[in-house]
Amino acid sequence: MLISAQEAARRLGVKPATLYAYVSRGLLRSSPGPDSRERRYYVEDVQRLMGQRHRGRSSETPLKPFDKLTPVLDTSLSLIENERLYYRGKDASALAETADLEAVAQLLWGLDASEPPKIGVLRRELRSLLVRSRLPATAMERALSVLVGLGMKDVGALDISPQAVVRTGSRLVSALAASVTTTLPNAVPVHRQLANAWGIGEQGADLVRRCLVLAADHELNASTYVARCIASTGASPYAAVVGALGALSGPRHGGETSGVEMLLREVLRTADLRGAIASRLQRGERIPGFGQPLYPNGDPRAAHIFDAIKATRYARQSEAPLQIAREISALIGSRPNVDFALGLLSVVLKLPPGSGLGIFLVARSVGWIAHLMEQYATATIIRPRARYVGLLPAQR
Repeated sequence: MLISAQEAARRLGVKPATLYAYVSRGLLRSSPGPDSRERRYYVEDVQRLMGQRHRGRSSETPLKPFDKLTPVLDTSLSLIENERLYYRGKDASALAETADLEAVAQLLWGLDASEPPKIGVLRRELRSLLVRSRLPATAMERALSVLVGLGMKDVGALDISPQAVVRTGSRLVSALAASVTTTLPNAVPVHRQLANAWGIGEQGADLVRRCLVLAADHELNASTYVARCIASTGASPYAAVVGALGALSGPRHGGETSGVEMLLREVLRTADLRGAIASRLQRGERIPGFGQPLYPNGDPRAAHIFDAIKATRYARQSEAPLQIAREISALIGSRPNVDFALGLLSVVLKLPPGSGLGIFLVARSVGWIAHLMEQYATATIIRPRARYVGLLPAQR
């Protein structure tokens, strides 16, 4: 059952503007009303919030079933509000017009992130880790392999003071970019390192830059939550980022990007969109790259990337993939998200398979480092409780 914003605010005793904050934090769901300018709210969500407010935070509050809308951690890094993404109050799509990943790191890390890692030292350490004959096949596997090897040598990463984490974070971002392209890092911005390795020219480099900015952080997603949980134990940034990469690799998270690449390449090769969609639905599979509950009217990051591609020399190559996106939207009733946009970019630019996820993991590492810094500063461990629903012990 849906109720109006005015009624939801009345029941909760808050201002209408507070409802938007609740939605951005995942505490309320909203849906378009009869008037496209008005949002409506699920009454069960409002009742749940009312119950939490009445119970307060007493230790005697009974445990309740896990609710994906409930886990919330405070952050000053990113905000999703009115279906827009903001980094420390700055619109991410506006930043993507001119900023690069290094500028976003400086914004999110809150310290001098402009000092690059000692490239000579990092190159020496990475040289043996990037021997092609021994490298795993995918960008994700290479990233995990490189970080595990590098983390074993980086004693300085055990220091989790803010400035030390910035230094470690700079090394991590450079190492991840190197693992994606299998080339040694240098002093140029990350998007140019990727573009140079892929040979995609100035316009391709600008598209990669925009994607890196837009994918740098996205509130408390699964991989970021994993990173913060690990950091809350006092583990090193390497341990936290390796854990986050494991979460990102899943097909319901960053792994969707690779699924999009495979879907687009199949449809472009066979020209059988309905067959490709039907076979996936019959197998009980999700169609990768569509739907984002925080953006009911469409992911602004995806829209930005699509518009940017259409303004380049790649516009013609993008026509067929974008038409596929429109047809899938019409079939399943969901709009493309940033995973689809990254997969589409990889296909349009003819990058190596898995490069969309490679861009994603390099970008998101900047957000992970920022969240680690926030979590280290709290000096508290994240310890959720579980509600036991199994067999009860025998009564004596």
